[in-house]
Amino acid sequence: MSDPAFEYAPIGLVELENRVIRRCNLHFASMFGGDEGDYRDMPLLNLYPSHEDFERIGKRGLQAMLETGYYTDERIMRRRNGDLFWCRARGKSLTPDDPFRHGIWSFADISEERRVIELTPRERDVALLTCRGLSAKEVGAELGLSYRTIEAHRARLLEKFGARKLPELVAKLSGMPL
Repeated sequence: MSDPAFEYAPIGLVELENRVIRRCNLHFASMFGGDEGDYRDMPLLNLYPSHEDFERIGKRGLQAMLETGYYTDERIMRRRNGDLFWCRARGKSLTPDDPFRHGIWSFADISEERRVIELTPRERDVALLTCRGLSAKEVGAELGLSYRTIEAHRARLLEKFGARKLPELVAKLSGMPL
C-alpha cells in the first residue's frame, strides 16, 4: 500500500530500524542520489563521511532520544557519489525504550546556506557545541578536554572560516547572513 504523504513529501524522509534504512521517499533518494530502491536495507553508516562521525553522532543522538524521544542536528553527510553536503536531520523514535530500534527521520539539504569546509571530527564537535552557545569551559567539560584545547580548536575554526571573532564564526557556522 502506497503512502503518498510519505512518498511525495517535499523533504527527505526515511524509516529506520536499528540505523538501517527500511524505506525512503523520493526526495531523500534525489537528495542523496539514486532511486528509492537503492537505499532499501542500506545501513545509514554508508551516508556518513566516516565511521567515527556515525558513532559520535549516534552516541549523542541516542542520549537525547532516551531523554526526549527526539533528536535534531545539522551535520555533514555523504551523497552516493561521495560529495559531502550539509544536512539538517530530525528524528523521532517510535520505540522510546530502544530509540534506534524504529524511527522516522527527516533530512533536508542545507548546503546552499552553508559551504562544506574540511574539519576534523573534534573541530566539528567544538563547532557544534559552540553554536549551541556553550562557553569554552562548557565545551571542554562536554568533550573531556581542557579550556585551552577548546580555545586552540576555536582558533583553527576562526582561521578556516575566515572569521575575526567568535560571533562571526557562529554566524558562518549557522548559515546566518552577515
